[in-house]
Amino acid sequence: MEAHNGLSARIVEDTGFGGIWASGLSISAALGVRDCNEASWTQILEVVEFMRDAAPNTPILLDGDTGFGNFNNVRRLVAKLEQRQISAVCLEDKVFPKRNSFIKGNQQLADPVEFAGKIRAAKDSQSNPDFSVIARLEGFIANQSLDQVLARADAYYEAGADALLIHSKQSHPNEVLDFARNWDRPCPLVIVPTTYGDTPSEVFADAGISLVIWANHSMRASITAMQATCQMIHKQQSIRAIEERVAPLSEVFR
Repeated sequence: MEAHNGLSARIVEDTGFGGIWASGLSISAALGVRDCNEASWTQILEVVEFMRDAAPNTPILLDGDTGFGNFNNVRRLVAKLEQRQISAVCLEDKVFPKRNSFIKGNQQLADPVEFAGKIRAAKDSQSNPDFSVIARLEGFIANQSLDQVLARADAYYEAGADALLIHSKQSHPNEVLDFARNWDRPCPLVIVPTTYGDTPSEVFADAGISLVIWANHSMRASITAMQATCQMIHKQQSIRAIEERVAPLSEVFR
């Protein structure tokens, strides 16, 4: 489940999810900037550190965008994440600076050889053998064919990726299920069903998909709640009507 600051990370941990997705979109939104590397990697790292402190018992997977530069930037990123006891990083095969996958317009993919080098650099620089590097394939987002996406997946697997995130923005899971049916390497698959979330999770499990990320819903829920609360207070010039709808201060202190 996604989190975007220390408070939301604590809520995710309290709820019982098996892991926390430190979402680039959600962190950027919470900082008030666009999801196209407008927030620096050090700003993202600072937020993730607060998340780690607030939720010490749950693995955190950082949405590392494209690695914030070239392979040397990736090496430094991995070192800093390990210092903060972050469990994994996900890197996507777009050019830097990235564009959010749901923004209209062309998506420019990285050269697969260059991106495989980033994966290899990340794996070579880690000191904790349990740290994981997930390669996120954006080929379907860029309208590539299944064969093209599978070829990229092979290259990233050979470079040492611990798992592959297959991304799609279709309203149905056909692309990711087609990929899963044709993927025959011993490398776990990850999906983010933001646009096809009405598909039962059993369908993904039956397809051999290992991990599902609910990628931005706590942030989006907080926007709706804050908008409604602010509008009501502004309209009524009172907090009387909203006290039963918000968390008590005792819960904030907890």
